[in-house]
Amino acid sequence: MMSFNKRSILFLWFIFVFTHGWVLAEDTKGYLSVTGPCELEFPEDHASHPDYRTEWWYYTGNLKSAAGNRYGFQLTFFRRRIIPSESEKRWPAPASAWRSSQIYLAHAAISDLDGKQHFHAQDMGRGVLGIAGEFRDNDIVRIFLKKWSTRIGPKVHQLKVISDPFSFELNLTPVKPAAFHGEEGYSQKGSTPEKASCYYSLTRLDTIGQVTLAKKTFAVSGLSWMDHEFSTASLEPGLVGWDWFSLQLSDNTEIMIYLLRQKDATIHPASSGTYVRSNGKTRHLPRHDIQVTVTDTWNSPDSGAVYPARWRLRISSPAMDLMIAPNLANQEMGTKESTGVTYWEGSVSVRGIKKGRRINGKGYVEMTGYAKAYDAPLH
Repeated sequence: MMSFNKRSILFLWFIFVFTHGWVLAEDTKGYLSVTGPCELEFPEDHASHPDYRTEWWYYTGNLKSAAGNRYGFQLTFFRRRIIPSESEKRWPAPASAWRSSQIYLAHAAISDLDGKQHFHAQDMGRGVLGIAGEFRDNDIVRIFLKKWSTRIGPKVHQLKVISDPFSFELNLTPVKPAAFHGEEGYSQKGSTPEKASCYYSLTRLDTIGQVTLAKKTFAVSGLSWMDHEFSTASLEPGLVGWDWFSLQLSDNTEIMIYLLRQKDATIHPASSGTYVRSNGKTRHLPRHDIQVTVTDTWNSPDSGAVYPARWRLRISSPAMDLMIAPNLANQEMGTKESTGVTYWEGSVSVRGIKKGRRINGKGYVEMTGYAKAYDAPLH
């Protein structure tokens, strides 16, 4: 295993702060910024955007085996540019094969919902020498980090993870077009135009494949969700974390909600969401259309963090009142071996009323900043 000195660990901490959010204030000179509509096109924009500081490809899903056992999964690849592209022109010629402007990091997890166990793994590497990076072949994009990869094709996404606690290979077929969040993919995350990302999701992917757990391999099927997002924006002062919801409802619609939490326990007005209709068309959900109430909490025995554990979500249009509950209490992700950041990422179930009719669903929730606020000082 590669060893890291203190400086390297602090650097990697800053990489991970960017997961589904924004880095702490820092110099962004020399990097591209998102300031308006992203004009995303495919397959080109499934690939990386290397002149922005940070980018991620994020997959979650709820699966079931032939025996009826339920599983949740997560796989996320992060790309982080560590110097502006202009700085590369000053590298000595020939540059070392180990020299890289990009760092890759990945997290993966399996939640055995009926066995009440959560397994997670992580890895990282420089974008060099076949360790990590991206390959393109016509309409195919492959993002990889050692033995982990996602192969994004025009019809199927193929995920592969090999680790000691678990492995999986999954084929994901989108059944809806990409949903663009915010204004045509321009997703505001702060008070100024550049506090934003380019952000789209594939909100419903039919999924088949196999999972290996406790040295047993079995077939699974279900539904998945994919996010792809890139930005150079820094985290706005006063924000301590975020709560993110991806919900797939039984009437073939989906909801994404992104809540940015402030120091005073209020929600930043830039928080928002997206409603995806059954035909794939979207409706932006501004902050005033969304009300989330925490109805229960869970105290992690590992980190000591107290997380929300049940929620009531009310949306004014389309009118709905939903109860959201974790399918397993402990789905906390600890990354002590690399970044030291702790967050909760897990499978949830949904039930409630939509337009006067009962509805149910499944999804995933991500919660950050509960074990330690993102503006807390490093020690």
